Amino acid sequence: MATTQSIPQASFLGRWGITGLIVGAVLLIAGLLSIGQLVENLDASHIMVIQSPVEGRLDVFTDPGIKWQGFGTVTKYPRRTQYTFTEATKGQADTSKRIRFNDGGHATLSGAVSWEMPLAPKDVIEIHKKFGSAEGVEQQAVARMIDAAVYLAGPLMSSVESAGERRADLVQYINDQAAEGVYVTHARNVTVKDQLTGVEKTAIVTEIDRDKNGQPKRQQGSMLKEFNVQLLPLSINELRYDSTVEDQIKQRQVATNQVQIAIANARKAEQDALTIAKQGEATAAKAKWDQETIKAKEVTKAEQEKQVAETNARQRFEVAKLDALAAEQYKKEQTLKGEGEAARKKLVLEADGALEKKLEALVQMNKDQWTAISQYSGQWTPSVVLGSGNAQNSTNTASTLIDLLTAKTAKDLGVDLTVPRGKTVKKQNNE
Repeated sequence: MATTQSIPQASFLGRWGITGLIVGAVLLIAGLLSIGQLVENLDASHIMVIQSPVEGRLDVFTDPGIKWQGFGTVTKYPRRTQYTFTEATKGQADTSKRIRFNDGGHATLSGAVSWEMPLAPKDVIEIHKKFGSAEGVEQQAVARMIDAAVYLAGPLMSSVESAGERRADLVQYINDQAAEGVYVTHARNVTVKDQLTGVEKTAIVTEIDRDKNGQPKRQQGSMLKEFNVQLLPLSINELRYDSTVEDQIKQRQVATNQVQIAIANARKAEQDALTIAKQGEATAAKAKWDQETIKAKEVTKAEQEKQVAETNARQRFEVAKLDALAAEQYKKEQTLKGEGEAARKKLVLEADGALEKKLEALVQMNKDQWTAISQYSGQWTPSVVLGSGNAQNSTNTASTLIDLLTAKTAKDLGVDLTVPRGKTVKKQNNE
């Protein structure tokens, strides 16, 4: 009986043991699965909103890292993402924007725009309540504002203008209206000249209403600005026009090119004329300046010659002055010399009565006389003497003549040739 009782007990324990293992395994699996509901990791490129399952409280997290979830609902928003709109491609729907311009032309716009979420918890909670997800923000806010901005930017210009001189305005109008709100506009009829045909026509021009400060008036504010969603500048990838508009653009390009060529040719002709005129002026100016150069050289030469002549004249004048001074000085010198010599001679004359000169004259006279006598070839005494007397006492004519001449010379010179004995010799002056 003991044996029969032990068998049911073992079966009971085994049955509960297996059940416990199964329950434990289920609890373990449930615990492991619930770990993902307890915490959540936030990447640096996102912000996160966690809604509490009990209170319904919304907590916003902007810093990266592991955050306490507590079985709450997690919604993540990218800090920045890009909204793209393009024409239909394989496997992708057509999201491009259709534009209608004020001349009736149409175009398809493809591009992209980046937008950023605000980081203030209050703004994030409002966005989460209104849109519920990043896709909701993109489709209900970003896409709608881009659509409205594109729709109202087209009438502000013609299709041809949008392809040319006002292309930048088109982008600016779309960016401004999407970020700040669409414009208040008014339309008016104007008469314009067709740029292709030159024919005047009536066109409807849409203009922006502005306030007293010159700022555009807005029909309504931007939904993005209301929630502080930052919209970055639009990037246009392609602006595809309808075939009619493309033809007009091509015709305008041809006409514009022709105009530009004509303008270029006209400008070239004007430039050629100006060049020829300038060349003529340059030639005339060169000839004039050549003459002026020659004239300047001649004037310079004449001035130099004049300066040289003036310099020479001044030099000659200075030389003449110096010569005159030298002559005057020489005159004074000679005068002084003459006066000195005269004074000297006077003093000499007063001193010795010009004895030396007189003696020289007397010597020379005697020399001349005796030379004359020596050269006389006649007879000094007569051959026949008439008269009485002793021949020995007769007078020697030649001797007598010489004595007379000597006496006369001595008398003329005032020289006393006798030297008295016992007396001092004195100089005599015959004045």
